[in-house]
Amino acid sequence: MNTTFDFSGRSILVTGASSGIGRATVEALCAAGASVVAAARNVNELARLAEETGCEPLRLDVSDEAAIDDALGSLDVFDGLVNCAGIALLERAVDTTGASFDRVMAVNTRGAVLIAKHVARGMLDAKRAGSIVNVSSQAALVALDDHLSYSASKAALDAVTRALCIELGPFGIRVNSVNPTVTLTPMAVQAWSEPAKREPALQAIPLRRFAESAEVAAPIMFLLSDAASMISGVCLPIDGGYTAR
Repeated sequence: MNTTFDFSGRSILVTGASSGIGRATVEALCAAGASVVAAARNVNELARLAEETGCEPLRLDVSDEAAIDDALGSLDVFDGLVNCAGIALLERAVDTTGASFDRVMAVNTRGAVLIAKHVARGMLDAKRAGSIVNVSSQAALVALDDHLSYSASKAALDAVTRALCIELGPFGIRVNSVNPTVTLTPMAVQAWSEPAKREPALQAIPLRRFAESAEVAAPIMFLLSDAASMISGVCLPIDGGYTAR
């Protein structure tokens, strides 16, 4: 994708960086000159990403508050944050357990809040403007079968985006969400490999295809950049028109 941004001299933290949208975002930011701290749990994938892009790897479980405090307390101030860490435990609503619901919320929502808190504090203390992008989902905007916990976590994340927007805006810190449709990460390719499942989903998307990770990373780059200097509090569908119905 031929999308050009210049992030020279800017430091960005990306969580969920070892695969999919997070990895594509790290690759795009590094190519645009940013200094990127790439956080994830998979040490081997982080090492490979660091070798390929020059990013600084950071092993981090965003569901662990103490680990977040330890990791981010010693890092320099960031100009931007991409909260991309996320999990999906899909089950019928009537089969949902407290444990699975809590696990999804702990990573997708609570983890994003705790990371954003540290990054925003650093920006405020340094009197530095910045941009935070939360990676949400179309599942926050529409109902999907077997997605109760996931949808709740992403809808909550969109609410977090709005709350951060109004609290941090007076200090020049913008906060937005992106809400992608099915994005063809390696896990998603396998999950949507069955034609009986895939074809109805594709027919519901006006563009008749799923998203590639780079097609989500590009709008994230836009929202991080000065080109979006007056955009804050937005939840941006990247869904080929799915939520227009």
